[in-house]
Amino acid sequence: MKKNIAVINGDGIGPEVTAQSIRVLNAVAERFNHEFNYTYCLMGACAIDETGNPLPDETIEVCLNSDAILFGAIGHPKYDNDPTAKVRPEQGLLKLRKSLQLYGNLRPINTYPALEHLSPLKAKQLENVDFIIFRELTGGIYFGKKELNDDKTKALDECTYTKEEIERIAHLAFHFASKPERRQKLTLVDKANVLETSRLWRKVVQEIALQYPDVKVDYMFVDNAAMQIIINPQQFDVILTENMFGDIISDEASVLSGSLGLLPSASVGVCTTLFEPIHGSYPQAAGKDIANPLGSILSAALMLEYLGMNEEAKLVKAACNWTLQNKFVTKDIDPINFYFTSTIGELITDFVLGKITGDVNQENIQLRKSTII
Repeated sequence: MKKNIAVINGDGIGPEVTAQSIRVLNAVAERFNHEFNYTYCLMGACAIDETGNPLPDETIEVCLNSDAILFGAIGHPKYDNDPTAKVRPEQGLLKLRKSLQLYGNLRPINTYPALEHLSPLKAKQLENVDFIIFRELTGGIYFGKKELNDDKTKALDECTYTKEEIERIAHLAFHFASKPERRQKLTLVDKANVLETSRLWRKVVQEIALQYPDVKVDYMFVDNAAMQIIINPQQFDVILTENMFGDIISDEASVLSGSLGLLPSASVGVCTTLFEPIHGSYPQAAGKDIANPLGSILSAALMLEYLGMNEEAKLVKAACNWTLQNKFVTKDIDPINFYFTSTIGELITDFVLGKITGDVNQENIQLRKSTII
């Protein structure tokens, strides 16, 4: 199978973690006789530095003509620390979402027994946690009208949603919840007791629910949902919510796994789909070979599923689990006995290629070399 993939390294640790995903994808191509053609594009602070534009038109064109997009991270301190900056890296990502109509962000939340000690929750609360958050991505307060009065004493961020925007992400979530491997349960997270937009969300979801009679629907206010994710995360199967609420609770849910660096995501669009780890650009770690590449590699696994390569995706996920079970982890997970970003990538690549079988002696794994004796 031949696929064209747009690669946006982005800022900070983005290039480093994405490089490991490319290594793993190349191993998948070698083992399963696929051909992946990569076109590298600019977006973010690196794009501003080179072109003055956080999202050059060329990047949009390449993405529109690709089968999928693999993205690293975005952001730089020189813009974060300057509230007067007219052009910001994040503008590039927001524009890309609008340009490609990436209307739905999917964030799977899983836990790993080997990492339970890193989570702020007790081990009992982490058992069998397996849910996914469907976040609407192109509407709401992030894209609403923004105003600041002349003397800078009053600001406005308008939150707007249309029925059509809600319907398309809701159908996506209901369809996923109805899959036999799921628990046929969907929870709408809103603030319908206060917000008119949330009341519209609830009305539209109630109408759509009639088309999916096998899916049980719950309704939960966002403040309660934030609490329930910590108290009883096992109760959730599919969470559906609007843009800002989804942004907040998905980052909250990320702590369940033990590290922000572990979680992948997919942004589904009308034309194509973008895959990225949920972590930020982490500029303090850039260039040090210490960032966790698993979020990016698992995002690549989601991309393989999207491309219909389910066996390949399962193998990549198994490889990631193998590294965690055998304590081949990066500094965010174990600050003392850790392995480098490139070493984890090489280990997963070797696993995919069938070079790793059975138990291994960790003492024979060098920090920058995965040759197993």
